[in-house]
Amino acid sequence: MTWLLLVPVRGYQLIVSPWFGQSCKYYPSCSAYAVTALRRHGAVRGTGLAVWRLLRCNPWSLGGVDHVPPRREPGRAMQETGGGARTLGQTAGDRDGTGSSTRGALGAPQDL
Repeated sequence: MTWLLLVPVRGYQLIVSPWFGQSCKYYPSCSAYAVTALRRHGAVRGTGLAVWRLLRCNPWSLGGVDHVPPRREPGRAMQETGGGARTLGQTAGDRDGTGSSTRGALGAPQDL
């Protein structure tokens, strides 16, 4: 199914895009982003990411570097975040909810 979605994007890259030159505000270009998103995340999520990118590409956007997010591995998201949800206003170093942290003003750990 993914390859069916890749065909029109690759056709655009090979036939239409050369006529317009480099005009994308983002790096990588929107079509390159779509190809990477489809290959990395599959048809459903890749299409969603590509459509979201196209919606952000407008005259009011500043553009910039915007890479496709890495593929999430099942069960890995909970391990990376520490396994617990944070409440509003709570930072990573403030897991007890007291508002105190062992981090300094610039986010560097402090000796206690």
